[in-house]
Formats: sequence, structure tokens, C-alpha cells
Amino acid sequence: MLRWIKCCASISVFLLSLLHVLSFKPSPADPLVSTFSIVAFDPETGDVGVAVQSKFPNVRPVVPWAEAGVGAVATQSFANIGYGPKGLTLMRNGATAEETLRILIANDSARDVRQVGIIDAKGNAASWTGNECFDWAGGRAGSNFGGKGVVVTGKGFAAQGNILVGRETVEALARTFQETTGSLSDKLVAALVAGGKAGGDRRGEQSAALLVKRAGAGYDGTTDDYIDISIYDHLTPLKELERLYALHKLFFFRSTADNLVTIDTALCKELQSILQNKAYKGFQFYSGRIDGTFDATTKKALQDFMGWENYDVRIREDDKIDKEVLQDIRRNYEEWKKRK
Repeated sequence: MLRWIKCCASISVFLLSLLHVLSFKPSPADPLVSTFSIVAFDPETGDVGVAVQSKFPNVRPVVPWAEAGVGAVATQSFANIGYGPKGLTLMRNGATAEETLRILIANDSARDVRQVGIIDAKGNAASWTGNECFDWAGGRAGSNFGGKGVVVTGKGFAAQGNILVGRETVEALARTFQETTGSLSDKLVAALVAGGKAGGDRRGEQSAALLVKRAGAGYDGTTDDYIDISIYDHLTPLKELERLYALHKLFFFRSTADNLVTIDTALCKELQSILQNKAYKGFQFYSGRIDGTFDATTKKALQDFMGWENYDVRIREDDKIDKEVLQDIRRNYEEWKKRK
């Protein structure tokens, strides 16, 4: 009996969500977001995310939507922004990516000017391109291609675009995503850059965004905000996205075991010299002997310096240092010495 009650309750929540979605009325003021995007899922980490580039300012609050453990949505062309939160609500209540997409467009009288890609937290993907989207327009879901007026489904990712130079952009998104190794975010960035090089938006570039959610992966572990990068208005937003993504990884990603080096005598002396140089930062972090001994005083000085320089999430309690942090410390110090 209890199982039956729980089942009925779940169905009721889903039906209420469905009614809420179907009550949406399209607005003539929906923004035209001519763009290309990719939504994807990583089964190993549970990451869900969206990468998007557009000839439209500040694409971040319009196109990409994602929720850890639920899925991601990219809503574009004459964008129905409601597709984002409503799509996530439907998937949170048990709908697959395809079911969510079909529900969203079912009672939307402006469906023919919409374009949307959806991924759920099981890797099911779906994409829709309306019949009236400006050419070139179409999409792929996994290995399956879809033109205008059809719901295309697949696994792992959905890539789509409108007002493109040609189909090559979507194919480059898909191919590069599939061939790139690394994290979901690495693959999303590589795919988006490849899409731009393959032609991209016929009108050029203006803004871009990368949104990735991972459970408990926020700055202090209390949120799911793993990556949230936005380029509002830029001559080369894809190049800028690559630059900002590299910065984000340095300052917000935690160290992995294969990226650590032991602070030996030579390295310790190097660090002690930097930490002792008051002129460098206007503050002397270390005042002891430069003897290459990584003792408690040296470790505390290094920890303080790393906090000062915003390497917060890579501060350690052992005798190791992250290679990327070390490279950045060296680069910054050498650049400072050249400016003296």
C-alpha cells in the first residue's frame, strides 16, 4: 500500500509540472539567439553541462540551463527561456530528455521558431529545430542527425545550431566532443571551439558561455556550481572562453594525485627565496633561513602565500605542491622581476 501511495504521489507531482509547462504562452518578445551549442553528460562523474556561442550579447542568462543529477537544456533561436527551468523540472520529476522535449513543444504555438537541445542525467539526449529557424539550422543527438521539424534522439550529447554557415559546424561539435579526451568541460570547450572554426554563426561572434554542474563541486563544497563562465560581448569570445576556462581550472579545480610534486631541497630553496622577498608582494611571508628545509614555518608561509594569491582550493597540509600552481608562481615571479 505504501509503495502504491508513493507512486501516486510521484505521478501527481509530474502531472502538476506538466500542466504548469503547458500553461506557457509564447511571447512576441522572445529573443532571437542565433547560435550553436552542445549539451552533454559524463557518466563517470555525473557532470551535466552546456557550452554555447552566439551572435547575441550576454548569452549566459538565456541559453544554458543545468542541474546536477537532473540534466541540461540549451534553448535558442527565438528562445523560449521557460524551456530551461520547466525542462529541468520535468526531468527532476522523472521525464526523459525526449519526453521533456516533446512536452515543451507540444502546446507551444511558436515551436517552429524554437531550437532546443536537452540531456538528462542518464545520458539520453534530444534535439529539436523548428521549421522556421533561419538557415542553416539543424542538430545531432549522439550519432543521429536531425533537420527541421523532427525530434532527433541519441545518447551522450545533443549539438545544434541556427543561422550557421552550414551543417559542418554541428558535425564539428559532435565529432570533436566524441574524439576529445579529458573531463566533460574539456570536451565541451574543445567542441565549441571546433564548431567556430568549422564556420559557426553566419553573422560572426559576440558572446559565449560554459555551464557545468557537479554535485558538491562548488568553491566551498556547498553548491553544485562547478563551472559558470560567461563572455558578455567580445570580438573573439571563443578565444576568450579558452583563456577564462584555463584560469578557472587553476583557481577553482582541486589538485589530483598525478598533478602533485614533492617539495625537495632545491624546490624548497626556490620557494623560500620568493616567500622571503618583501618587495615582491609588499609583504614578507617567510623570514627564516633559505636552507631547503620544508619545516612547519616554511609550510605555513607557503600556505599564507597561496591564500594571498587565491590558490585557496589547492592549499595542502603535506610536503607537496600542485604543478600548475608552481608553474603559475614561477611565471608571475619572473614577469615581476622583468618589470622591476
